[in-house]
Amino acid sequence: MFRLSKKVVFAVEAVVDIAYHAGSQPVQSRDITRRQGIPRRYLEQALQELVKANLLHGVRGPKGGYNLARERRRISLGNIIEIISKMDQSLNMFEEDVGSNLTKLVISPLLSEHQNEMMKKLDQISIDDLCQKARSCGVISEGRKNLDFSI
Repeated sequence: MFRLSKKVVFAVEAVVDIAYHAGSQPVQSRDITRRQGIPRRYLEQALQELVKANLLHGVRGPKGGYNLARERRRISLGNIIEIISKMDQSLNMFEEDVGSNLTKLVISPLLSEHQNEMMKKLDQISIDDLCQKARSCGVISEGRKNLDFSI
């Protein structure tokens, strides 16, 4: 079974939260923590990695927070998983150095191939897709009510 670490899941939740709840102001990490229940120590590490990878843009100051650095349709689940898995090596489903020749020559390559196929599928799912799904499931966006269209 393809399993994702807590850090990867928290990072995906955070990026979707930022995309879904973004208004005229950056989304603050405390709001993400409040809405998603993500422990702050995991959240800050993940957000900083995503800023370094140019998926998010960090804004400093009292009204600071995080915005997407790209359009949400240009960020995939695979992007986030790849970035955070470099930080958190627990994404690997198996140890390649463990086992007999049967494992090394047959089982590990097969699992690796399926993991690569799964990553290709995850690369096709955008953050926009997840935001649309959230909207269709009735998740209320806090960012929408904060938008101000006055000129």
